[in-house]
Amino acid sequence: MVPLPARRALVAAALGAAGRRRFPCHAGNGRLPPSASLPLPAAARPSSGAGGEAGAEGPDRGSAMLRHLLLKLRATGPVTVAEYMREALTNPGQGYYTRRGGIGDSGDFVTSPEISQAFGELIGIWCVSEWIAAGKPKAFQLVELGPGRGTLADDMLRVFNQLASLLSKCDVSIHLVEVSPKLSEIQALMLTGGKAQSNPEDKSAYMKGVSKTGIPIFWYRDIQDVPSGYSFYLAHEFFDALPIHKFQVQQEDCCNCDRLLQCLFSEEAQNQGARLDTCIALSLRTEKGWREVLVDVDPEVPDQLRFVLSPSSTPATENFIQPEETRDHVEVCPEAGVIIQRLACRIEKDGGAALIADYGHDGTKTDTFRGFRNHKLHDVLKAPGTADLTADVDFSYLRKMTQGRTATLGPIKQREFLKNMGIDLRFQVLLQNSRDTATHEQLLHSYDMLMNPKKMGDCFNFFALLPHHRLAQPDMKNKPDSKSPLPPVAGFDELLLK
Repeated sequence: MVPLPARRALVAAALGAAGRRRFPCHAGNGRLPPSASLPLPAAARPSSGAGGEAGAEGPDRGSAMLRHLLLKLRATGPVTVAEYMREALTNPGQGYYTRRGGIGDSGDFVTSPEISQAFGELIGIWCVSEWIAAGKPKAFQLVELGPGRGTLADDMLRVFNQLASLLSKCDVSIHLVEVSPKLSEIQALMLTGGKAQSNPEDKSAYMKGVSKTGIPIFWYRDIQDVPSGYSFYLAHEFFDALPIHKFQVQQEDCCNCDRLLQCLFSEEAQNQGARLDTCIALSLRTEKGWREVLVDVDPEVPDQLRFVLSPSSTPATENFIQPEETRDHVEVCPEAGVIIQRLACRIEKDGGAALIADYGHDGTKTDTFRGFRNHKLHDVLKAPGTADLTADVDFSYLRKMTQGRTATLGPIKQREFLKNMGIDLRFQVLLQNSRDTATHEQLLHSYDMLMNPKKMGDCFNFFALLPHHRLAQPDMKNKPDSKSPLPPVAGFDELLLK
């Protein structure tokens, strides 16, 4: 096993001293979870984020998507939140991601790669360090799910170019899973200079090109189309946009026998001649069971949508609610579970790793469904198709869906991961080489956005899937000839200088 290079040496070799100027949005413009969701009037409804204006570009599209949904709901009845999200985000004609996908200052949210080049550079180093820990395989695929504008991949490619001598005997290729025609065009322009071309002869990759540094790039619509092989899978703010099912425990008033008997036979009741209906009115609330949250037409305002509860359990209720569940409101993303299963199977068979960065929780939160438009919270049921819809990732669910095929690490906070990866060192170099006050201030602002616990530092988490043998420790007692311990996994442990 080739020892992992010292962190400082690897960072210095990969990044150098030069930095590109990238101006992020002002503080608070990032796609951050709200401190509290706005309550809706009906007790059965979950929160729908904060209100927001449709914006100058949105009413026509919002109206078209709303008309489509109203016709569908009137014809078929209420739909699941998952189906509503799927229509609003990926409808071929009016879906948010297929037609807009507003990332960056002029869009609806900003992501970490857009804030600072250092973020993508450190993710690139993570891949290289794991490749070294695996014994430097002869080839690896970098597979990114939902690449946005291609910024993360572009920063990583620059790291690979800086480490060209180290990677000289490795066949590196980039594989992007993207369903949005508009975003794939933006990615191609950034990564290839606009030299990508359609790929009709290949039924799996719909577009291909070559990066500015000579690395082949392919585009796919589904993870299953990506060729098998030793791969690093990246999912940055990908799982949060996948459709979720929402469930709630419904309560009902019913007669509690003990309370009723106590009421009927109490001395006070007998003396006052209490009536039976008075006793029933004193009954307690009991649990009716899990119900799925659905989206329907609001009968009081026919051109608007509302949340309702299913009158009885649905197939999703029967299949997705775990018997040991203790929360009274749960969000489940079956598509995330399927993707994690596929990634775990691929890693178990071919090796590699998956790195997931998203905001989320470890099975503790309840109602997190919300919308973003123009960097502000937006009611999820208003102007569908014009806002980003998102929900926190349940990392405990992802861990469970690996089905033991891989080991998992995390989730850990973004500020911890980046600190372990050497972000302080990187920004120290960039600050030392900044030539003007504006660049210096921008670097400090970027660092604060990424690392401040009240901004992105504690809102976003990192989670990894790795082969079990990557974390296995050698049996030095019974097998003294065993190989030396594997180096810690970058980012999840602070790697010390050798």
